[in-house]
Amino acid sequence: MTFFKLRFAVIALCFGATAGFAQTFDTSARAAYVFDQTTGTVLLAKDEDVPLPPASMSKLMTIYMAFEAIADGRLNIDEELPVSTHAAAYGGSSMFLDTTDRVRVEDLLRGVIILSGNDASAVLAETLSPDGTEAGFARMMTQRAQQMGMENSTFANSNGWPAAGHRMSVEDLGILADALIRDFPTYYPLFAEREFAFDGRVPSNSRNRNPVLSLGIGADGLKTGHTTEAGYGLVGSAKQGDRRIIFVLTGLPSEQARAEEAERLVNWAYRQFAQKDVVDAGHRIATADVWMGARPTVGLTVAEDLSMLVPVLNQGNVEAQVIYNGPIQAPIVAGDPLAELVINLDGLPEKRIPLVADADVPVGGFATRLRTAALVLWTKFGPQSGAADDAA
Repeated sequence: MTFFKLRFAVIALCFGATAGFAQTFDTSARAAYVFDQTTGTVLLAKDEDVPLPPASMSKLMTIYMAFEAIADGRLNIDEELPVSTHAAAYGGSSMFLDTTDRVRVEDLLRGVIILSGNDASAVLAETLSPDGTEAGFARMMTQRAQQMGMENSTFANSNGWPAAGHRMSVEDLGILADALIRDFPTYYPLFAEREFAFDGRVPSNSRNRNPVLSLGIGADGLKTGHTTEAGYGLVGSAKQGDRRIIFVLTGLPSEQARAEEAERLVNWAYRQFAQKDVVDAGHRIATADVWMGARPTVGLTVAEDLSMLVPVLNQGNVEAQVIYNGPIQAPIVAGDPLAELVINLDGLPEKRIPLVADADVPVGGFATRLRTAALVLWTKFGPQSGAADDAA
């Protein structure tokens, strides 16, 4: 007879005036990914794990690794770097660097972020590469991406110049944007800068290509991309109130389509979902059976105040499941992780939240052990034991 087994309890969670079905977003993008950073909720995922040409959006990986190098002292933001023949030879988006230049790291960062400079990206790559080549840095990019959980990214260069095998998924780009915002708050404001007129070169080239920065929707980053193969894409982020979303679109047919789809997507993410407080830390939401404890049950709660993103249409409560392997063996210490709260909302992925003990439960005394022994004997040899064993 097995006493410990997976147990379920159904509870109702109240979301106030909201809960139920959320209107889905039908995008014309080849692939799309929307992530609510504040609550950790994926709102949209279309072909999110398909490796696709990322164009200049892959420069975000170069920027991330440059930020890391500055943070750990391998690179100084005021350091002046030489420009190689290889870097200066890049066409496309450019800072118009030549081999006589020595350029401050800070200017190169702005050149990549604001001007999308292929040449600036290559200068940073060659500086940080173990063998001084862009190809060597691309191998570093691939390895670092894997370490960060970006499983569908491989790099052939630092800037997204069309190359065989240079691929990223929109989910990976979302992971990367999340990391940039979270890990480097000091440098992230660079992505919101509208212009950078480096050394007065080609003034018409000084504008940030990100089309959502000027729309008044809270957008403050990150990076556009375009090649014939990739189409028009954008990794963006916007903050309204306490909520921040990250969104990735790729494979759109024009700059105008990219701008319109990005704005439409941001508005959808903020207007179709709302952040709601669900339960406070310490508030008991369920109980679990205890084995050999001074008390027969223990309360379950969340370790931190829980808020969730929920659809704004319809009203009512949502049924959720509490799952644990029980009865739970005493002793139990308050804060011990014991169970999971599993919530399913239409239009959103399943959400699992750890539940912890809300109080200590020490091992029971002699009377508890006697009662437990009697229960075991009764369960094993009592008149219903065979039927109970079959049901289990």
